Amino acid sequence: MKRYEGLFILNTAGKEESIKDALDKISADIAAAGGKIETVQKMERKSFARVADKRHSSGYYANVIFTSPESAIAPLRTKFGLNEEVFRVIFTDSPEPKPAK
Repeated sequence: MKRYEGLFILNTAGKEESIKDALDKISADIAAAGGKIETVQKMERKSFARVADKRHSSGYYANVIFTSPESAIAPLRTKFGLNEEVFRVIFTDSPEPKPAK
């Protein structure tokens, strides 16, 4: 099992109340792929620096830290790419937290 950090940009235009539901679905998808959620950090809505499409000028950011087998990342990336609520997702390796001295 490897530790990952997923930065999700959610497309919740006009549906602010659905953020918790979207994050619950994301957590369930990660768990179904064999992962274990450590932390879900809700951030805030931010405007994009470059707007590619007028319908998507901002997004709600969320950071999810989880452990998962390496083989599960590619299918998760594909699954979230097909999800209409997820505008963008980036997975990176997350270092283990250092113990406090």
